[in-house]
Amino acid sequence: MSITSALSNAVSGLGAMSRAAETVSTNVSNALTDGYGRREITLSSRTSGNMGGVQVTSERRIIDAGLVSDRRLAEADLSFSQTKSNFLNQLERTIGVPGEPGSLSSRYADFEASLLAASSQPDSDARLTDVLESASRLTDSINILNDDIQIARMNADAAIKRDVDALNAAMQRVAELNSTIKRHNATGLPTASLQDERQRQIDLISEIVPIKELQRDHGQVALITTGGAQLVDGVPAELTFPPTPTIAAGMTVEAGSLGRLTLNGREIDGMAGSLRGGRLAANFEIRDDLSVTAQQQVDALARDLVERFQDPAADASLSAGDAGLFTDGASAFDPANESGLAERLSINPTVDPANGGELWRLRDGVGAIAPGPSGDGTQLLSFQEAFTSSRAPLPGLGNSSRSAAGFASDLLSGISTSRQNLEADQSFAATRANTLRDLEAANGVNTDDEMQKLLLIEQNYAANARVIQTIDELMDQIIRI
Repeated sequence: MSITSALSNAVSGLGAMSRAAETVSTNVSNALTDGYGRREITLSSRTSGNMGGVQVTSERRIIDAGLVSDRRLAEADLSFSQTKSNFLNQLERTIGVPGEPGSLSSRYADFEASLLAASSQPDSDARLTDVLESASRLTDSINILNDDIQIARMNADAAIKRDVDALNAAMQRVAELNSTIKRHNATGLPTASLQDERQRQIDLISEIVPIKELQRDHGQVALITTGGAQLVDGVPAELTFPPTPTIAAGMTVEAGSLGRLTLNGREIDGMAGSLRGGRLAANFEIRDDLSVTAQQQVDALARDLVERFQDPAADASLSAGDAGLFTDGASAFDPANESGLAERLSINPTVDPANGGELWRLRDGVGAIAPGPSGDGTQLLSFQEAFTSSRAPLPGLGNSSRSAAGFASDLLSGISTSRQNLEADQSFAATRANTLRDLEAANGVNTDDEMQKLLLIEQNYAANARVIQTIDELMDQIIRI
């Protein structure tokens, strides 16, 4: 081997080891970076010209595509169950734990207790005032529950809009990265960093909609949902969704009062269509199913109260069609107008001095013309009996006859059961997602392995440097001769 060939071999070795050290450094510094794929360089003999040596053939990005795909699907399942569970948790907190001050069950118990207390001393204005105030607190709790449901619907609608915008931006970015990666592959430029960024964008998409990644020519990928919708394949799909800033009871997709999701101009079902699963579908389910069901249940709860107290059997001072103690916006209840009753539920103003009414009507009947004997608690006991008697359930309030408080208890029980079932799904999804993340991390950058590689690189670098130093010494001797 000539001195020139030896020098060429050593110089190429230094260059290769320098590139290897750079790769190890990049791996270690990005060991905790989301979406980063471990790099490895490939070396080969240099055969061009008369000089030997080594050259870096390529830099590979090492990932387990199957593991990444499984992790994405697990995270989509987690975001789906977690989003719905959060809704039911909030609804359960608004209703309150039985026995807790301010809870719905406590409001029912307080109202019943106030009726019993007033019936034992019907001539006491203080006790009649307590009946009025406890009834008002009960209606306020149901009003607040209604408001929270509508706020949850509006929040879900706003979340859908954010996710649709995020999806469009991420799909556009993936398509742009596909094009850039294709160009870099054609010209021999590195693409690993571009693939890292593309993986991060796809991970963002997969939390919103569960997807599968398909490989295409020249390093490009296509994205297809598990429901069969094509999101990216050359060009990105376009999603549109018109938000509804204000949502009231009775507003539904079927009635045309809420925005629909479209994919490339075609309307699709946000809950069960080709984009089913993931956070997007969960928010559609909250807006169009879970909250609508909850609204119907709360409206039925309000209807139960109104009908119990507007029944002439509970208040002999009333005629059929008269408004009782609990009213639909100060009027009698119309069965054809149940939707949104929980929002309109209020106390009859004829018993409220603050609204020009008289307290004695609580003792003598809401429709009484004149005060009766101040010591007669019969009407108050009749109210208490109407409140505690078992009544056939209304749609949404179960299948068994219950007292007014029993229906409220069943409502909380049903929501709690649904929440617990969702939390079980969420726990399973979280365990699965965490396990897959750990497996993915284990297949990623191992800093101990990288440090061992660095020691070998250092030794190889030193050997090549020593060859160059030896050649330099030989050249000096030749020159001196």
